[in-house]
Amino acid sequence: MTVESVSHKTSIGAQRPPGLNGVVADWASDQRSFKSASWGKAMMWIFLVSDTFIFSCFLISYMTVRMSTTVPWPNASEIFALDIGGRKIPLILIAIMTFDLITSSGTMAIAVNCAYARQRKKAALMMLATAFFGATFVGMQAFEWTTLIREGVRPWGNPFGAAQFGSCFFMITGFHGFHVSMGVLFLLIIARAVWRGDYDRAKPGFFTGRKGRYEIVEIMGLYWHFVDLVWVFIFAFFYLW
Repeated sequence: MTVESVSHKTSIGAQRPPGLNGVVADWASDQRSFKSASWGKAMMWIFLVSDTFIFSCFLISYMTVRMSTTVPWPNASEIFALDIGGRKIPLILIAIMTFDLITSSGTMAIAVNCAYARQRKKAALMMLATAFFGATFVGMQAFEWTTLIREGVRPWGNPFGAAQFGSCFFMITGFHGFHVSMGVLFLLIIARAVWRGDYDRAKPGFFTGRKGRYEIVEIMGLYWHFVDLVWVFIFAFFYLW
């Protein structure tokens, strides 16, 4: 059998069968999903889907606890008010944190565009700016935690109302803050590699011997936008409800 005949038979075998058999073969062999995505991007999407389940469980549990408790839930406008000049301003710190994180999504998007345009120094600077906004967010979250702990809020109780408030707050915001902190760490590492031109020389990336590519910036962007999106839900469910 010649090479040409084998190649011809292989190409015929790879064709999608017509009708219902084609639909079954398509779904069974995963002909559409991840066909054009790289390994790294596909793995990031799988990770984000699994993380979505975790955050969803947290928020659903929070809503269940809040709707089932017979003790009044603490008033968010009072609990999260910031004292400025002797006046209590409701949710001002949370509003600043939200603006900070949304702004970081903008700088991250610019970093991805610059990376694909091979403007590596501009891309690195935008990633550093994103990391700065992320670190600022974590700093403000630490301030918020410290303030509440000083006022007596604990995972097992608080002086403002339902005892479950503390455990829900520290678990949800702490898990999200951990994601932001890890994102800042990896942003700094990737920004350093981009600045040095590692991906122009195709040096190996993280935890792999494969050649590094600028696609890693886009993958990092997927993670960062996901973290920002999760915060929007936390902001709506925890601070505005």
